[in-house]
Amino acid sequence: MSKIEFKKPGNFVYPVPAVLVSCGRTDGSKNIFTVAWTGTVCSDPPMVYISVRKERFSYDIIKESGEFVINLPDEKMVRALDYCGCTTGAKVDKYKECGLSTEESSKVSAPSIAESPVSIECKVKEIIPLGTHDMFLAEVLAVRVEDRYIDERGAFHMDDVKLIAYEHGQYRALGAKLGSFGYSVKKEKIHGRRKRKNNKDMKDQKSRKNHINSKRKDR
Repeated sequence: MSKIEFKKPGNFVYPVPAVLVSCGRTDGSKNIFTVAWTGTVCSDPPMVYISVRKERFSYDIIKESGEFVINLPDEKMVRALDYCGCTTGAKVDKYKECGLSTEESSKVSAPSIAESPVSIECKVKEIIPLGTHDMFLAEVLAVRVEDRYIDERGAFHMDDVKLIAYEHGQYRALGAKLGSFGYSVKKEKIHGRRKRKNNKDMKDQKSRKNHINSKRKDR
């Protein structure tokens, strides 16, 4: 196999999350827009980012309010995900056009999307100019999830949500699970334990055999 270099470098880290970001002003105005440039940047404190073009209608709203909510859409929301990325909140009410409902957030004034199974409430800590986009670096203040995805032990079943990914202009459903975190190490440890156990079994068998032979000689 061989690789060729593209004439121009570009963003080729795919797939990426495809999310609906909601925001609002104190006067009650609100908007939703689609973001694919988003992700985790820190675990403690929990921090995320979204990168937004300055000309986007929501850019000034987030810059002024200092808040936004990352709403993870499921497969049923794929049309809304696309629509909110192709239209501007300056001309249309995206909540109305997509049949979505606002929901009060718990820690920020920005509204959440009621239909979203996961809503991540964020407070902007820094705005970093990058070029075509500015990065809004934010701390996660709260995460709210639909209770139907939480079992009796309090574990959240992300696989059941049926999230969406974005890949080179295409929306994708997530595929089959290939493994879980740390499975390669656990496999080696299990293999090691089995190997040690097998060695112990062989030693025990050898010991029993010697014992039997010894008894036969005594006879």
